[in-house]
Amino acid sequence: MANLKVLLDTRRQKTDGNFNIIFRITHDRKVYTLNSGISTTELYWNEQRKELDKSHPNAKLLNIKLSKDYFKIQQAILELDDSFTIVDLRNRIEGKIKASESVTFKLFSDKLIAQMLEVKKTGNALVYQTAVNQIIAFSGKTNLLFNEIDYVLLEQFTHHLVVKGLKQNSISNYLRTIRAIYNKAIKAKVLKDSFYPFDDLIIKSEKTVNRAVLKEDIVKFEQMTLVENSGSWKAVNYFLLSFYLVGISFTDLAYLKPQNIVDGRILFKRRKTHKSYSIKLFPQTESIIKKFSSIGNKYLLPILNDTISEDSKKAKIVIKQWIKTTNKYLKRIGEQQGIGIPITSYVARHTFATTAKKLGYSNELIAEALGHEYGNKTTNIYLDSFDKEIVDVMHFKVIS
Repeated sequence: MANLKVLLDTRRQKTDGNFNIIFRITHDRKVYTLNSGISTTELYWNEQRKELDKSHPNAKLLNIKLSKDYFKIQQAILELDDSFTIVDLRNRIEGKIKASESVTFKLFSDKLIAQMLEVKKTGNALVYQTAVNQIIAFSGKTNLLFNEIDYVLLEQFTHHLVVKGLKQNSISNYLRTIRAIYNKAIKAKVLKDSFYPFDDLIIKSEKTVNRAVLKEDIVKFEQMTLVENSGSWKAVNYFLLSFYLVGISFTDLAYLKPQNIVDGRILFKRRKTHKSYSIKLFPQTESIIKKFSSIGNKYLLPILNDTISEDSKKAKIVIKQWIKTTNKYLKRIGEQQGIGIPITSYVARHTFATTAKKLGYSNELIAEALGHEYGNKTTNIYLDSFDKEIVDVMHFKVIS
């Protein structure tokens, strides 16, 4: 990154006795200077504050100009990032280069990601970061410009991901994320929509296969004898706990605290949707929670430790690693038990919904339990009228 300073250039004195005020830019051990167009004597220069002294007759006006020019140069340096050259910088400042030709895709994306992290949208931030990393790695250019991401590059990128063995939905997620970044750049007036490369690009998705297991498979998990606190033991208990708590996500499971238990219910807000949940605790749920009661930190489960800030990037990475590890054990156990599909932590949610459907419960009631919207606004108003007891009865029958 280039370093910018405001200096009084006392090396060369003008014929009127003044010295030029310059902007000095240091980049890769090379020094460049830009003239501010303002000159003064040493008497009127405040070396400590790097501005004209208050005693100068036009100090206020000229200092404002210096500040604006400093900001303009700093912004141009940030936009050029790794592609910095003094020629490009001069052109950028003078407006000879269009924004789309100077703002790199990575720089703009990094700003978006930083904003997401600021408001603790760590999940979205990591999705964006992964997509950006993928296309930057494929292009081989950290200073990839928006107008270089054209239809041809996107087609080549898609083919590259297919060859790597990525599933269609993963590829679609990358492309949709890149498209979202492009759309935000257009709205921010960073580039014109004439550069838009997605009009002719078809982003394909595959319908998600129902990843539910049979109720008999849940019973197999319940009856397993495993070494306490082993990886397999934790994986099975996390899976069952998710099933018993109406398919609660692994992330929400990780953040549960003792104070979330109120009057025999788990009360929490889902991280993804911010929707409030009230789930009844049945004996089998309480039994698993008690197994972890001796861990002694602020969470019910030993997934996050007390030193990690909630919703931080580190927390998201830790949870992601736990999901990966848990799924590894679940897949192995599923194969050992002869279960026909790969078991993951998310299968618990599918299994709860599928079991409820097989028991004859309506889509509306299942959606209410899972926290989904179903149908139109009239239906959603109807959903609001469901009594907790009705959901509790279905909940009990599904997990019993």
